[in-house]
Amino acid sequence: QVQLVESGGGLVQTGGSLRLSCSASGRTFSTYGMFNTYTMGWFRQAPGKEREFVAYVSRTTGTYYADSVKGRFTISRDNAKNTVYLQMNSLKAEDSAVYYCAATNRYGVAVLRLYDYWGQGTQVTVSS
Repeated sequence: QVQLVESGGGLVQTGGSLRLSCSASGRTFSTYGMFNTYTMGWFRQAPGKEREFVAYVSRTTGTYYADSVKGRFTISRDNAKNTVYLQMNSLKAEDSAVYYCAATNRYGVAVLRLYDYWGQGTQVTVSS
C-alpha cells in the first residue's frame, strides 16, 4: 500500500551538510495528487535514545521543526516525484542518528504514534 525509502545518509564532518531523500510509492500514492494530502515527517533515533521528531511538512499547516534543528534543517517536498527531502546544514555530533521518513494522512502532527508508515532509515554520522 505504502512504501517509503530513505537515501542520502553518510559520514560528514562537524559543520558540514547532507541532504536526505525519501521516495514514496505504492497504491496509496498512485492516484494523482494523493501524495500531497499526506503529512510527511522526519524522525531520528540515536543509539540508546528514543526516536524523536525532527520535522514535518503538511499541505495545510506548512512546515514545523524541532527546536534542536530549527534554523539548520529544511524540509521540502516534490509532489510530482512523490519525494520529501531534508536538507541538513551546520551539522553537529549530536545530529548523528538513524533518520526515518514517515507518513500520515493526518495534518500537521509531530507525534510518532500518529504516523502510519515508515521507511527503513538511513544512517547519518557527524564526526568531530
